[in-house]
Formats: sequence, C-alpha cells, structure tokens
Amino acid sequence: MQVFHRSASLSATFDETNLVSAAGLVPAMALAVKSGLPELADKWLTVPDYFGANAGLKVTALVAGMLAGADSIDDMAILRHGGMKKLFVGAYAPSTLGSFLRAFTFGHVRQLDAIACRWLVNVAAAAPIVTGIDEYALVDIDDTIKEVHGYQKQGSGYGYSGVRGLNALLGIVSTTTSAPIIIGSRLRKGAAGSPRGAGKFVGDILATVRRLRSASASGLVLLRADSAFYGHAVVSAAHRAGAKVSITARMDPAVKRAIAAIADDAWTTINYTDAIRDETTGTWISSAEVAEIPFTAFSSRKTSERIVGRLVIGRIPELNPFDGDGQPTLFDTHRFHAFFTTSDLDTVTADKTHRGHAIIEQVNADLKDSALAHLPSGTFTANAAWLVLATIAFNLSRTIGTLASTELGKARSGTIRRKLINIPARISTSARRIVLHLPDRWPWETGWTTLFAAACGPPRTATI
Repeated sequence: MQVFHRSASLSATFDETNLVSAAGLVPAMALAVKSGLPELADKWLTVPDYFGANAGLKVTALVAGMLAGADSIDDMAILRHGGMKKLFVGAYAPSTLGSFLRAFTFGHVRQLDAIACRWLVNVAAAAPIVTGIDEYALVDIDDTIKEVHGYQKQGSGYGYSGVRGLNALLGIVSTTTSAPIIIGSRLRKGAAGSPRGAGKFVGDILATVRRLRSASASGLVLLRADSAFYGHAVVSAAHRAGAKVSITARMDPAVKRAIAAIADDAWTTINYTDAIRDETTGTWISSAEVAEIPFTAFSSRKTSERIVGRLVIGRIPELNPFDGDGQPTLFDTHRFHAFFTTSDLDTVTADKTHRGHAIIEQVNADLKDSALAHLPSGTFTANAAWLVLATIAFNLSRTIGTLASTELGKARSGTIRRKLINIPARISTSARRIVLHLPDRWPWETGWTTLFAAACGPPRTATI
C-alpha cells in the first residue's frame, strides 16, 4: 500500500472537534455502568480529601484509558481528545488521575480489591464469561515479576528472577467453555518469595469463585499451581474452602521415596510431544509415561494438619543420560515431574489437566502487553491500585469480546482493542440525539454492532 497522490499537495491539521479515535469505549463504559462499577467505587472507596472526590468517575476513567491502550498515567490524555467530552463525563486530566492513585493507602487498595470482586459478580450475571463454572472450575495462581528501572520505585528489588522489579500475584478462573478471567491480584515487593501471603490470597479468590457459582453448584473446583506454592498454607486454605488441589511437588526425600516405590509395570503411556496413536490397540506410542501412588503431604506436621492425597508422576527419558561413573541412580535415565493432587480424576486426565496450568502465563503476557506494560508511579500503593484496575480492564475486555462474538470471547486484550475499541468515529447531533458515524466496511462491524446492542440497546439507523 502507498499514498495515492491525486492532488498536487497533501497536508494535515488537528482541528476536528467531532472525531473520536476509540468509539468502542461507548459500549464498553456503558457496560461498566450497567454492571455497577462507578456506584461500587463511590460506595466502598474512601480515598480522603480533594483527590478522593468522585471516585466512581475516576476509577472508570482509568479503566477506560487502559481499554484504549494506556499503559502509563500520561497516556490517560487519550480520554481528552476530539469529541470525547461530548460522549463521556469525567474525562479527567492525567495529573488528576495520578494524584488520585498516589492518595491510596494499603487499606484503599484492599477496598478496590473488594470492589473488583463485587463488580465481577455483577458483570458475570450480565454476560456469559464463566459458563460452566457450576460444573467444573479451574483456578490457577502464579506470580510474575514486572521489571522496573531506577531506585525511586517503592518496594522494588531483586527476587528469584534476578530482575529488579515488583512481584504481582494473580489468580484466574476458567472452565471448559470459557476463557480465563482474573479473580484476584496482589502487588508485593520485588524481593518477596512466591508463597508469601499465598494462603490468604487463595482463601480470597476461592471465596470469589464461590460467589460466581450458584448456590446449588456442586461441581469440582480445582486449584492448580507450580512448586513454589507447594506448602501447607496454600493446600490447607484450598481444603478449607472445599476445593481440590493439583500442585507441583518439590523433589524432596519423601517424594523421591514415593517415586522409587512405583512398580515398573505401573506406568501408562500418554499423549505427549510427538506422540503417535496406534490404530490397532488405541494406545499412544510416546516416550512420556505417568503413574500415581498414594501420598500424605506435610507428614512432619501434627496429624490433624496432614493432607491425604496422591502423587501423580510423569517421566520422560533423559536427553543426556549420565551413569555417574558406573553408579546408576534412580534419576539417571528419566526426568520426573510429580504433582500432589486431592482430586478424583484418573491418572491420565489428572496429568493432562495439571499441564493446563500454563494457561496463566498467557494472562501474564496479556497484562504486560496492555495496562501492565509499566507500573507508572514511584509510590507502591499507587502501583498496587494500578494492578487492580488493570485486572478490571482485562475482565471488561473479556466481557466485551464475549458479547461481540464467540471467537472474540477468547481473544487477547490487544486483539479486542484493535477490533472493537479503537475505532474512529465522527459525532453528529440532532434533536438532542448523538449519532456515531463509524467507518464504512469495518471488518468487524457485526461484532461491534452486537456489542453495542447488548450494552446500549439496539443501534439507531442514522438518517441523512
């Protein structure tokens, strides 16, 4: 594609007061209002003094900016161009929104957490973003390091990754028919270990799952995590909440003894990388195998604190076998991966389900490609509030995509932003009615129209 020069010269000027670059914010923020986000913020958020006034408008403004692609406080200026003030109330200056965030204390961040939870329950009732949660809910937790630069970021430090940053702990829920949504977040100092505060966090997110399910729900809730969260605090919190666990176990002496006790004929071949299915027997021809053995976790604690379950172990051949100077050991020919589970899933299904825990990495990547590209403030609590608002924006983006079409319901935030949010429009008014004139032959017109109808009612046909 190249510029078509029909006239002798080409010029540009920024003088149109009836244009907006993100017309998709109209149905998006209508949906946020319909699901009660500003009212919840006004009721429960008690940021004091001048900068805490109109909390509902400021929270929704920050979420709107994130939906439109803002990943820093300065980027919130995207809310103040062209005809935005003709469409929205509360298009605050970036400096005002920055002052609002910096006024947060830890207690205000926890208030915002509660608002995010209550709002998620409301929006889940308005859109099918957690279909099937009553029958089967997969809850994943993980932490990620968000890199920062300089010494002025409160709480920044070097953690397990060796990167200077802040530690974000996330919890998501997904089902067999719906894409993941974020049900909890915590910002911690960069040097924090993964399990710090994880027990309390698990209790909070499982309480959110309980609110998202109906009162009669009895299906399985399975908490998945990696070995960093294999500890009594996390497993017992899940147990108290009525959830089952599937958590990677560290290769401590007890786990190694359990693996050594597995009989050679107890291993079952599974569908793994480069596996081939035998058409005659219906079995998989693969180098990967799984087996299970009963196991009691935390056996060093008192009897009432021990958790009974089983170890499911996967093994694959070691690519570079080493016999240790003629002294073969248990782990010379295979690499083992064990996880502790209290579920009733069969061995092969439990292994496949546990490997699906990697889905949370896609959510981490999505956030870092959107609002969490930066932690914009030097104040720790402002960044903690920014993280919670980023999760609200993620969930609202997921809801928008779900209402637009089945395909966009599982799309990344960047895809939804490109197809449904950042659409240019010209504003016209007549008889106190506002009409948005959108681009002709927009490729995703059908999805946008469906979204608009769900959030704002049936669109009116413009008359010229």
